[in-house]
Parts: sequence; structure tokens; C-alpha cells
Amino acid sequence: MKRLFSILAIVFLMAFGTANATTNAATIATTVVSATQETDDATEELGFHQELKKRFIEGGPGFMGIVLLCLILGLAICIERIIFLNLSTTNTKRLTSNVEEALQSGGIEAAKEVCRNTKGPVASIFYQGLDRADGDLESAEKAVVAYGGVQMGQLEKNISWISLFIALAPMLGFMGTVIGMIQAFDKIQSAGGMDATLVAGGIKVALLTTVFGLIVAIILQVFYNYIVAKIDSIVNDMEDSSITLMDMLSKHKK
Repeated sequence: MKRLFSILAIVFLMAFGTANATTNAATIATTVVSATQETDDATEELGFHQELKKRFIEGGPGFMGIVLLCLILGLAICIERIIFLNLSTTNTKRLTSNVEEALQSGGIEAAKEVCRNTKGPVASIFYQGLDRADGDLESAEKAVVAYGGVQMGQLEKNISWISLFIALAPMLGFMGTVIGMIQAFDKIQSAGGMDATLVAGGIKVALLTTVFGLIVAIILQVFYNYIVAKIDSIVNDMEDSSITLMDMLSKHKK
């Protein structure tokens, strides 16, 4: 009987030890697989940057560099315009309400003080109209219209440069493609025969400039459309607020 209990105990210990060893082996295998996947992901990410650098160099530093310069300058102007337009955006309903309350309580000077303490083109237009409100309404309206044109010019400043870079980037890409094709045919002529490797390599390098130019144009076009939409929104607020200001001045004169 004692031998039987001893044998059962040995079998139990062996089974328990085997289970623990299996669990440890599975844990180690899982850890190794996870580490391998992370290494593969890092390799793929590194490979993307290396591939991008490789394609940029294959496209030719000359034209690819000029197209890249268009992207950098275009993005710089876009960021500057977006920041300026966001700072120029004001709550026109709140401003109109404050100016109307100031007109009723403190007169023209109080309303001018409200506009002076508020940023944005709408407040500036209000100030110009109120500054000439001592005369007739016609002179105040002319001041509002004239200064509205000045503010619109400030909003649209440097927008033409973005349009230039949008048109210039793909044109430079196409020019690089044409020059690359000419170089490919020159290589074929120098080789004295039709080599598929020369043709394929030359066409691939030539098309890289076109692809990069189109990518730059697409990126800048998205920013350009956003900026134009933002300007249209501010201009609509300016026009609507100008009409409201003239109505308030008309009521104040009465």
C-alpha cells in the first residue's frame, strides 16, 4: 500500500512538472512571437522611410528638390493664413449686441470703445463707420464699404502664391518626366540597341517627378480650398454686420 501511494505521488509530481514546463514554454513562445512582430513592424516602418528617400533620389535631386521647395513654401503660407484667419474670426452676433447696447447707453464713443477692444475685421469696420457717424449716414456707409475692401485685401493676402505653387508643382513634375524620357532615349541610342532594362528604368525615374508633383498639388489644393472657404465666411459676416451697423446708426440718428 505504501508503495502504491509513493508511485501515485511520483506520477502526480511528474505530471505537475510537465504541465508547468509546457506553460512556461508556451509563455516563452508567445513572448518571442510578439517580439518578432514588433521587430517586423519596426523594420516595415524603417523600410517606408528608406523607400521614400530612395524614390526621391531616383527622381533626381534637381526637379524633386524644386518640387519639395514648392511644398515647403506653400505649406508655410497656408499655415500663416490659417492662423491669421482664425484670429480674425469673431463672434459677430455678440459684437453687434454689445455695440447696440453701448449706443443706447453711452452713445457713439461707448460703441467705438467696444469696437476698439475687439479684434477682427468686423470690429474694425464697425469702428470706421462709428467714427464717421457724426456726419450723415452716406459718409458712414462709404467709409464702411471702403474699409471693407481694405480688410478683404488683408484676408486674401498671399493667397495667389498658393495658387502658383499648386500650378507649378505638377508642371515641374511633367518637365522632369519629359527630360527623363529624353535621357532614357539618349541611353538607348548610346547603347546601340533596344534594351528593355534601359527603357523601363528611364521611364520609372521620369514618372517619379510627375507623381511627386501631383502629390504636392493635391496637398496644397486641400489647404487652399479650406482657406478660401474661411475667407468667404468672414466676408459674409462683414457684409451682414455692415448692414446691421447702418440700421443701428439710422435708429440712433432718429
